[in-house]
Amino acid sequence: MRAMLLVNPKATTTNHRTRDVLIRALGATMDLTVEETGYRGHAAHLARTAHADGFDVVAVLGGDGTINETVNGLLEAEDGEVAAERPALLVIPGGSANVFARALGLPNDPVEATGVVLEAVGADRRRTVGLGQALWDGRSRYFTFCSGLGYDAEVIRAVEGLRGAGRRATPARYVNTALRHYLSTDKRHAAMTLTGPDVSPVSGIFMAIVSNTSPWTYVGPRPVCPTPWASFETGLDLLGLQRLGLPTMAPLLSQILGTRDTLPTGRHLVQLHDEKEFTLTAERPVAFQLDGDYLGEVEQATFRSIPDALQVMA
Repeated sequence: MRAMLLVNPKATTTNHRTRDVLIRALGATMDLTVEETGYRGHAAHLARTAHADGFDVVAVLGGDGTINETVNGLLEAEDGEVAAERPALLVIPGGSANVFARALGLPNDPVEATGVVLEAVGADRRRTVGLGQALWDGRSRYFTFCSGLGYDAEVIRAVEGLRGAGRRATPARYVNTALRHYLSTDKRHAAMTLTGPDVSPVSGIFMAIVSNTSPWTYVGPRPVCPTPWASFETGLDLLGLQRLGLPTMAPLLSQILGTRDTLPTGRHLVQLHDEKEFTLTAERPVAFQLDGDYLGEVEQATFRSIPDALQVMA
């Protein structure tokens, strides 16, 4: 089995020694080519190259951003291509949250996760998963676990600014940033309207979470599940907030922290489950994120479910 391993040398939770151990372990079971990512978009380029060169597997040692780039590189191919015709994806968590890897059931520790994926490789155990697709401003990008507009994207933008100043993106930093930013975000003028082919229009939305699976994210070991019915085997889910005040936010937070099987309840929540397509339109530019990567401000984004898009060794 020919595999290309994409290594993010700046991955949050690995060091040189750990990476060397993992590379040796993977190389003992596969014909392994190792490539380090060096710039934004490099993982997508390497994944496209691996696909064109006929590799069987593209493995990623990195965080959700590197995984997202790799997935987009793998899916940039001829129309009509099915998941089985693409290299399978193998992921080893190396970032701060590792939402996609954990949603697949992998341990959050990279060494333990390597043991699990090696078992999957030995048994040729594969899983076909659906993806989400966002379309905005003439652009298109796939996502593995979530997208969002509004407050959560504003928090990600702020954290990325801190990372640019040399600070690590720890769970505590996300929480502290979210709390500080909550005091300054606009809680009075909702900008967004939800529409879709099979969706009744809803206006007055401040924040929208779009999910391809659950959990949406993690705070340390604790999952955060605003859309607990979302899965890789169904369409897209959405949770929209029409209020951002404490009477709405406090009960919601208590409902979405931890694993749960029931939808959150509240007067000012907008919820969708297993939808093929919908659009969010804003009266003014709003912050936009995808798989935890801040992508700027948008005034409209359409979201589509792409079923059975990718094979994963899991």
